Amino acid sequence: MIEFWRELMTLDLSALTGPMPTEMVPLEFERLDAETQRARALQFFQRMRTRRSVRQFSSEPVPFELIELAIRTAGTAPSGANQQPWRFIVVGDPELKRQIRLAAEAEERENYERRFPAEWKQVLEPLGTDWHKEFLEIAPYLIVVFRIDYEESPAAFPDGTAGRRKHYYVMESVGIAVGLLLASLHQAGLATLTHTPNPMKFLNRILGRPKNEKPYLIIPVGYPAEGASVPRLEKKPLEEIMQVFE
Repeated sequence: MIEFWRELMTLDLSALTGPMPTEMVPLEFERLDAETQRARALQFFQRMRTRRSVRQFSSEPVPFELIELAIRTAGTAPSGANQQPWRFIVVGDPELKRQIRLAAEAEERENYERRFPAEWKQVLEPLGTDWHKEFLEIAPYLIVVFRIDYEESPAAFPDGTAGRRKHYYVMESVGIAVGLLLASLHQAGLATLTHTPNPMKFLNRILGRPKNEKPYLIIPVGYPAEGASVPRLEKKPLEEIMQVFE
């Protein structure tokens, strides 16, 4: 009996008990006075209301530090169980951008000529879009966002064991991260576009991404071309998008 208990004490029981609880640390939070709160909120709103989707880009170089800082900001987004199921691939290489443009245009031409229903083409018509996507080659950077549906590695789980670990709330998590990314790029004085050619499997091939990563969208980033224009659009009023129960 004594030998049994000695042997038991030497066993690794982590597989039975599960991973150790995450260490809790004090919250970093700055309590602001009411005037500062309103001023900051109003300033952010006024800045973000000028954000527009741009399709006419300049080839003028962009400081890479701004791209890095924006992606760092995106990486602070909340995610299901903190799994952070995103990958941001920054493409500045002219040849890779050309490959992406040609592949995207091939899919988009098929969409506009055969796949898109008439109703959707009617919605797009006032925006003046078509299958030509020259901005994919002109913008100095493309940020290609991938969602990571699962991890498969020799240490996929928190306790170090191997296998495939499914990620949860992937679409929601990546969507929030992209929102922060767009806001950060706009705050830095850069123009962006959210581009989603469909299907996008060609991005895995061109960029060498594994099968557990799925293309989410492409974000061309840069400065607007001189004389760039955008459609005159109106956002829905507050009373249409918000409902309050008090």
